[in-house]
Amino acid sequence: MGAKIAYYLFVFPLSHLPLWCLYRFADFFYILLITVFPYRKTVIEGNLKHSFPEKNELEIKQLRNAFYRHFSDILVEGIKNLSISKEELLKRFKVNNPEQMDELFKQNKSVILVSGHYNNWEWLITAQNCLFQHQAMGIGMPMTSKFWDKKVNERRSRFGMKVVHAKNFKEEIKKSTQKPLAILTLGDQSPGDARKSYWMEFLHQQTAVLFGTEQIAHSNDFAVVFFINRKVKRGYYEMQLSLITENPSSCEWGEITEKHTRLLEKEIIANPAFWIWSHKRWKREVPKNLTLLKKEQHDKFNTTFKS
Repeated sequence: MGAKIAYYLFVFPLSHLPLWCLYRFADFFYILLITVFPYRKTVIEGNLKHSFPEKNELEIKQLRNAFYRHFSDILVEGIKNLSISKEELLKRFKVNNPEQMDELFKQNKSVILVSGHYNNWEWLITAQNCLFQHQAMGIGMPMTSKFWDKKVNERRSRFGMKVVHAKNFKEEIKKSTQKPLAILTLGDQSPGDARKSYWMEFLHQQTAVLFGTEQIAHSNDFAVVFFINRKVKRGYYEMQLSLITENPSSCEWGEITEKHTRLLEKEIIANPAFWIWSHKRWKREVPKNLTLLKKEQHDKFNTTFKS
């Protein structure tokens, strides 16, 4: 009941305010974050220190505050996403090189769009079906609150995006046969099972990376395209596409995962404030028998996809 009251009496009405007004709330929230309410300060500073070991305490503090500034904007932009019109959304979120996807559509080729929680991913989820000719599909885990999960996904899908659960996405892919798919995945989440993850060095740390993008690509012969959302100015974003492969069967075990993770890492290093540092990204312990685990994963991959 509390979630419904908050949504209908506060959050959804608030989303109808113009963005310039919502940004005043963001400015106030930012002041709270750097003074009396330092949200996940220990997690953020720990992640930054391990990722940028060459930076001193002052530089880490500056990065933390820059993240808080961006985080405040992302929160109000997420609220605005609940009611933003298609016209305003497409004015504020553009694709620099859509011809990359146009060419794949001409080939009747389905695509996995992969990146991370960098800049405004919520606007992309909502706008994706308007940006490309492919049928948009997003794969994710449900929120803890069933009410919020239903409402948020209703708003995300109002322009044609199909939001599917990670547990039944295979069935949804099989059912979608009318035109090629563009499946949106954010590959920087902490995996649920360390032993089923792809382990690699990322931001100076051994990191478990979700292997789902690579598995979907090989299982369905989908092209893989990395994207990055860059902030042009407050409230305006541009999406840049980079083709990883049109032919996943030509790629070896881990090659796709390495490529899209390295591209994300490069962007984070260049502009660190725009990544979600408050996430407990490195909570999985590195397996003690990592070398053996990698060999087992490699052999299983080859048996499944290369035999």
